[in-house]
Amino acid sequence: MTALTERYDRAMARAAELHRGQYRKATSVPYISHPMTVAATVLEHDGTEAQAIAALLHDALEDTPLTEGELRAEFGDDVADIVVACSDTTDHLAKPPWRERKAAYLAHLADAPDDALLVVVADKLHNARSIAADLVTVGPALWSRFNATDPADQEWYFRSLGDQLARRLPGNPLVDQLHATIESIWPTPPTRR
Repeated sequence: MTALTERYDRAMARAAELHRGQYRKATSVPYISHPMTVAATVLEHDGTEAQAIAALLHDALEDTPLTEGELRAEFGDDVADIVVACSDTTDHLAKPPWRERKAAYLAHLADAPDDALLVVVADKLHNARSIAADLVTVGPALWSRFNATDPADQEWYFRSLGDQLARRLPGNPLVDQLHATIESIWPTPPTRR
């Protein structure tokens, strides 16, 4: 059983503060709903408090002014190491091009720390589920929300994520759910890119 302390409470408040005024892509859904869902998934799958805190803050380095040094000072090296491992950039103002960033992130997952992988799969599963749900309500116009607007690019990325996570977390039920969600989005064989 994971006991949550005041450090978790501080992380919840800090994540809400950092993401205030941000919304899920082209929606009216407050962005904080995403890190909250990722943290809940981590806790429901026997994650530690450090993993749950990292889940709350997993996008902070990519999408807010919080620096790695500030994160380490506020929440410790255990949390910061997981957040860094979950991030495809740690500078929200100078992000490399999408494809380059995602390819580097996929390569990084091959040897990312084990304690980061639960947060990664919970994050990617929630993102994939959001895409699947929005495809039903929005349709193909959904793809215009993303930095990479070609659905084949998104397919490449999500299928690659699923494959990499399956190698790192064989038999993990969240990886199985991720694969099932990916197949619901792209039920035909993958487009070669």
